Amino acid sequence: MGGTFPLNAWYVAAYDVEVGRSLMARTICEKHVVLYRKLDGTPVALADSCWHRLLPLSLGSLEGDQVVCGYHGLTYDDTGRCVYMPSQHTINPSACVKSYPLVERHRFLWIWPGDPALADPALIPDIHWNNDPAWAADGKVIHVRCDYRLVLDNLMDLTHETFVHNGSIGNRAVAEAPFTATHSDDTATITRWMIDIEAPPFWAAQLGRKDHVDRWQIINFTAPSTIIIEVGIAPTGTGAPEGDRSQGVDGRVINCLTPESNGTCHYFWAFSRNFDIHNQARTHQIREGVARIFREDEQILEAQQKAIDANPGHVFYNLNIDAGSMWARRLIDRMMEREQRPALAAE
Repeated sequence: MGGTFPLNAWYVAAYDVEVGRSLMARTICEKHVVLYRKLDGTPVALADSCWHRLLPLSLGSLEGDQVVCGYHGLTYDDTGRCVYMPSQHTINPSACVKSYPLVERHRFLWIWPGDPALADPALIPDIHWNNDPAWAADGKVIHVRCDYRLVLDNLMDLTHETFVHNGSIGNRAVAEAPFTATHSDDTATITRWMIDIEAPPFWAAQLGRKDHVDRWQIINFTAPSTIIIEVGIAPTGTGAPEGDRSQGVDGRVINCLTPESNGTCHYFWAFSRNFDIHNQARTHQIREGVARIFREDEQILEAQQKAIDANPGHVFYNLNIDAGSMWARRLIDRMMEREQRPALAAE
């Protein structure tokens, strides 16, 4: 079955703290990868399959900076080249495993599963809020049993907050407020302002008061799978719609989706704020609160995936609120088409 994701792109492979001096297996874009750090802390990503008998290298061990297969002891350096074979001095020159470009940035390890010659680190999305000293951020990773594009759909249309998250971040204003949609060659943006509304419980708690507020949601998608959502509220009449958010509370919801297969994905997320940034208790409280909200999404998305699997060929109809997800999918499709052109030309 063909993949539903482009390969020539940067995807988050792991949080930086997940990878250390042990071998960690993860499947990314249907490619089995083993991750670890060298003695100097440099992260490494290799194909998780020994050249000899295909045993996953993640079942082996680390010796210095080298991976030792747990079956017959074949040993690989950080480039994937075999440097030891048992009972022989001559090493077969074809004995190697694939090494993947891996870059550590913004508290994440980013992997490029496609053509390594195209792996330009400048293409990694800017999510500096995740480790900017002027912001406080924390998050988690979720393994979701659905196509990663269903999560993108969910994030590009936040009217679902009214119905899925009514007890925390949602209220009727989210579903009723107008929005604008814009796009470029590799981005799509949905902008929604809710003026003079009652703040939902989560946001009222952050502001510390129950005044009527102006609320904003600015959803910024970068193809193929990164979404940064500007969120916040300010007391009505303090100038937030005109650009002055200083009287309110402002945050960024960082969302990085990494396909595992056509029906599963890794969802790396964080919530970053620029208020009360040194209050670690508040950081923990917000992280756990957002995690509870996202569990509600997870239940919806996995149920949706089961329904899609049970109804192959079903044609979906789009509403006005689907403008953002439609553009996101269109940009993903364009990336995949560009990857396929060389192969088609060769044929």
